[in-house]
Amino acid sequence: MSVKCVIFDCDGVLVDTEKIGNQILINMAAEYGFKMELEEAYRIFNGRNLKSCFLHIENAIGQKLPADFEDQYRINSFEAFKNEAKPVEGVEEFISKLKIPYCVASSGPVEKIRLNLGVAGLLDKFENKIFSSYTIQKWKPDPDIFLFAASEMGFEVSECIVIEDSIAGVMAGVKGGFKVYGYANEHNANDLKQEGANVFSSFEELSVILKL
Repeated sequence: MSVKCVIFDCDGVLVDTEKIGNQILINMAAEYGFKMELEEAYRIFNGRNLKSCFLHIENAIGQKLPADFEDQYRINSFEAFKNEAKPVEGVEEFISKLKIPYCVASSGPVEKIRLNLGVAGLLDKFENKIFSSYTIQKWKPDPDIFLFAASEMGFEVSECIVIEDSIAGVMAGVKGGFKVYGYANEHNANDLKQEGANVFSSFEELSVILKL
Protein backbone atom coordinates (compact mmCIF):
# COMPACT_ATOMS: atom_id res chain seq x y z
CA MET A 1 0.00 0.00 0.00
CA SER A 2 1.64 3.23 -1.20
CA VAL A 3 -0.53 5.38 1.08
CA LYS A 4 1.16 6.36 4.34
CA CYS A 5 -1.79 7.72 6.37
CA VAL A 6 -5.56 7.21 6.40
CA ILE A 7 -7.81 10.09 7.50
CA PHE A 8 -11.31 8.94 8.49
CA ASP A 9 -14.40 11.07 8.84
CA CYS A 10 -16.31 10.06 11.99
CA ASP A 11 -20.09 10.03 11.66
CA GLY A 12 -21.26 7.71 8.90
CA VAL A 13 -17.75 6.34 8.29
CA LEU A 14 -16.58 5.08 11.68
CA VAL A 15 -19.78 5.35 13.70
CA ASP A 16 -23.28 4.72 12.39
CA THR A 17 -24.90 7.92 13.68
CA GLU A 18 -26.12 9.78 10.59
CA LYS A 19 -29.66 8.37 10.65
CA ILE A 20 -29.97 9.10 14.37
CA GLY A 21 -28.73 12.70 14.20
CA ASN A 22 -30.61 13.65 11.04
CA GLN A 23 -33.88 12.14 12.24
CA ILE A 24 -33.70 14.06 15.51
CA LEU A 25 -32.89 17.29 13.67
CA ILE A 26 -35.76 17.07 11.17
CA ASN A 27 -38.18 15.96 13.91
CA MET A 28 -37.25 18.96 16.07
CA ALA A 29 -37.38 21.35 13.11
CA ALA A 30 -40.78 19.98 12.09
CA GLU A 31 -42.22 21.65 15.19
CA TYR A 32 -41.47 24.97 13.47
CA GLY A 33 -42.94 24.03 10.08
CA PHE A 34 -39.86 22.49 8.46
CA LYS A 35 -40.43 19.48 6.20
CA MET A 36 -37.72 17.22 4.81
CA GLU A 37 -37.36 13.52 4.09
CA LEU A 38 -34.53 11.67 5.79
CA GLU A 39 -32.80 10.82 2.48
CA GLU A 40 -32.70 14.52 1.54
CA ALA A 41 -31.32 15.39 4.98
CA TYR A 42 -28.42 13.00 4.35
CA ARG A 43 -27.56 14.85 1.14
CA ILE A 44 -27.89 18.38 2.51
CA PHE A 45 -26.79 18.13 6.15
CA ASN A 46 -24.17 15.36 6.31
CA GLY A 47 -20.65 16.63 6.87
CA ARG A 48 -21.69 20.22 7.58
CA ASN A 49 -21.51 22.07 10.86
CA LEU A 50 -24.73 22.57 12.80
CA LYS A 51 -24.90 26.31 12.26
CA SER A 52 -25.10 25.89 8.48
CA CYS A 53 -27.79 23.21 8.95
CA PHE A 54 -29.78 25.55 11.20
CA LEU A 55 -29.41 28.38 8.68
CA HIS A 56 -30.83 26.11 5.94
CA ILE A 57 -33.82 25.36 8.18
CA GLU A 58 -34.33 29.02 9.08
CA ASN A 59 -34.25 30.05 5.41
CA ALA A 60 -36.80 27.35 4.61
CA ILE A 61 -39.25 28.34 7.37
CA GLY A 62 -38.64 32.08 7.13
CA GLN A 63 -37.90 32.61 10.81
CA LYS A 64 -35.21 32.17 13.42
CA LEU A 65 -35.08 28.99 15.44
CA PRO A 66 -35.25 29.41 19.25
CA ALA A 67 -32.05 30.48 20.96
CA ASP A 68 -31.83 27.17 22.83
CA PHE A 69 -32.44 25.00 19.74
CA GLU A 70 -28.79 23.96 19.44
CA ASP A 71 -28.49 23.13 23.13
CA GLN A 72 -31.65 21.05 22.98
CA TYR A 73 -30.47 19.28 19.85
CA ARG A 74 -27.15 18.45 21.51
CA ILE A 75 -28.95 17.03 24.55
CA ASN A 76 -31.38 14.96 22.47
CA SER A 77 -28.79 13.65 20.02
CA PHE A 78 -26.12 12.88 22.64
CA GLU A 79 -28.67 10.87 24.61
CA ALA A 80 -29.68 8.95 21.49
CA PHE A 81 -26.06 8.34 20.49
CA LYS A 82 -25.34 6.86 23.93
CA ASN A 83 -28.14 4.34 23.47
CA GLU A 84 -28.05 3.64 19.74
CA ALA A 85 -24.65 4.41 18.17
CA LYS A 86 -22.64 1.48 16.85
CA PRO A 87 -19.59 1.05 14.60
CA VAL A 88 -20.17 1.11 10.86
CA GLU A 89 -20.29 -2.43 9.53
CA GLY A 90 -16.85 -3.78 8.67
CA VAL A 91 -14.85 -0.77 9.87
CA GLU A 92 -13.33 -2.54 12.88
CA GLU A 93 -11.94 -5.30 10.65
CA PHE A 94 -10.71 -2.70 8.18
CA ILE A 95 -8.84 -0.78 10.89
CA SER A 96 -7.32 -4.00 12.23
CA LYS A 97 -5.73 -4.61 8.82
CA LEU A 98 -4.08 -1.19 8.64
CA LYS A 99 -0.32 -1.27 9.07
CA ILE A 100 0.05 2.49 8.66
CA PRO A 101 -0.96 5.49 10.83
CA TYR A 102 -4.57 6.68 10.77
CA CYS A 103 -6.68 9.35 12.44
CA VAL A 104 -10.16 10.89 12.49
CA ALA A 105 -11.00 14.39 11.23
CA SER A 106 -14.57 15.52 11.88
CA SER A 107 -16.73 18.63 11.75
CA GLY A 108 -18.12 17.80 15.20
CA PRO A 109 -16.86 18.99 18.58
CA VAL A 110 -14.19 16.84 20.25
CA GLU A 111 -16.58 15.76 23.01
CA LYS A 112 -19.09 14.50 20.42
CA ILE A 113 -16.38 12.64 18.48
CA ARG A 114 -15.10 11.02 21.67
CA LEU A 115 -18.62 10.12 22.81
CA ASN A 116 -19.51 8.44 19.53
CA LEU A 117 -16.20 6.61 19.22
CA GLY A 118 -16.51 5.49 22.84
CA VAL A 119 -20.05 4.16 22.49
CA ALA A 120 -19.01 2.33 19.32
CA GLY A 121 -15.99 0.80 21.07
CA LEU A 122 -13.47 2.58 18.84
CA LEU A 123 -12.10 5.31 21.10
CA ASP A 124 -8.99 3.38 22.16
CA LYS A 125 -7.99 3.10 18.50
CA PHE A 126 -8.05 6.88 18.03
CA GLU A 127 -6.63 8.31 21.25
CA ASN A 128 -4.40 11.31 20.46
CA LYS A 129 -5.47 11.06 16.80
CA ILE A 130 -8.74 13.06 16.93
CA PHE A 131 -8.99 16.31 14.97
CA SER A 132 -12.04 18.58 15.15
CA SER A 133 -13.12 21.52 13.00
CA TYR A 134 -13.94 23.33 16.24
CA THR A 135 -10.23 23.41 17.08
CA ILE A 136 -9.38 25.41 13.97
CA GLN A 137 -12.81 27.04 13.45
CA LYS A 138 -13.03 25.84 9.83
CA TRP A 139 -15.67 23.43 8.61
CA LYS A 140 -16.17 21.21 5.58
CA PRO A 141 -16.42 21.82 2.63
CA ASP A 142 -13.38 23.94 3.59
CA PRO A 143 -10.38 21.58 3.30
CA ASP A 144 -8.53 22.91 6.34
CA ILE A 145 -9.58 20.16 8.78
CA PHE A 146 -8.01 17.51 6.53
CA LEU A 147 -4.91 19.63 5.91
CA PHE A 148 -4.62 20.16 9.68
CA ALA A 149 -4.96 16.42 10.37
CA ALA A 150 -2.35 15.50 7.76
CA SER A 151 0.09 18.08 9.14
CA GLU A 152 -0.43 17.02 12.76
CA MET A 153 0.10 13.38 11.77
CA GLY A 154 3.33 14.40 10.00
CA PHE A 155 2.41 13.58 6.40
CA GLU A 156 2.11 15.40 3.08
CA VAL A 157 -1.26 15.55 1.33
CA SER A 158 0.04 13.23 -1.38
CA GLU A 159 0.79 10.59 1.27
CA CYS A 160 -2.75 10.52 2.70
CA ILE A 161 -6.17 9.31 1.69
CA VAL A 162 -9.47 10.61 3.06
CA ILE A 163 -12.48 8.36 3.70
CA GLU A 164 -15.77 10.27 3.66
CA ASP A 165 -19.50 9.65 3.25
CA SER A 166 -20.83 13.18 2.70
CA ILE A 167 -20.85 15.61 -0.21
CA ALA A 168 -19.32 18.35 1.97
CA GLY A 169 -16.60 16.00 3.16
CA VAL A 170 -15.70 14.81 -0.32
CA MET A 171 -15.59 18.41 -1.52
CA ALA A 172 -13.24 19.28 1.36
CA GLY A 173 -10.91 16.39 0.61
CA VAL A 174 -10.77 17.07 -3.11
CA LYS A 175 -10.20 20.81 -2.54
CA GLY A 176 -7.33 19.92 -0.24
CA GLY A 177 -5.69 17.80 -2.93
CA PHE A 178 -6.34 14.45 -1.26
CA LYS A 179 -7.36 11.22 -2.92
CA VAL A 180 -10.84 10.68 -1.50
CA TYR A 181 -12.73 7.42 -1.09
CA GLY A 182 -16.48 7.87 -0.73
CA TYR A 183 -18.46 5.38 1.36
CA ALA A 184 -21.60 5.30 -0.75
CA ASN A 185 -25.13 3.98 -0.56
CA GLU A 186 -27.99 3.92 -3.07
CA HIS A 187 -28.87 7.53 -2.24
CA ASN A 188 -25.51 9.28 -2.53
CA ALA A 189 -23.21 7.24 -4.82
CA ASN A 190 -23.66 9.52 -7.84
CA ASP A 191 -23.32 12.68 -5.74
CA LEU A 192 -20.04 11.52 -4.18
CA LYS A 193 -18.69 10.40 -7.55
CA GLN A 194 -19.58 13.73 -9.15
CA GLU A 195 -17.63 15.56 -6.44
CA GLY A 196 -14.54 13.50 -7.25
CA ALA A 197 -14.65 10.55 -4.84
CA ASN A 198 -13.63 7.00 -5.64
CA VAL A 199 -16.77 5.30 -4.36
CA PHE A 200 -17.02 2.02 -2.46
CA SER A 201 -20.03 0.34 -0.86
CA SER A 202 -18.41 -1.67 1.96
CA PHE A 203 -15.18 -1.71 3.91
CA GLU A 204 -14.55 -5.20 2.62
CA GLU A 205 -14.58 -3.72 -0.89
CA LEU A 206 -12.24 -0.90 0.18
CA SER A 207 -9.82 -3.44 1.65
CA VAL A 208 -9.61 -5.07 -1.77
CA ILE A 209 -9.19 -1.72 -3.54
CA LEU A 210 -6.35 -0.73 -1.21
CA LYS A 211 -4.84 -4.23 -1.25
CA LEU A 212 -4.87 -4.59 2.55
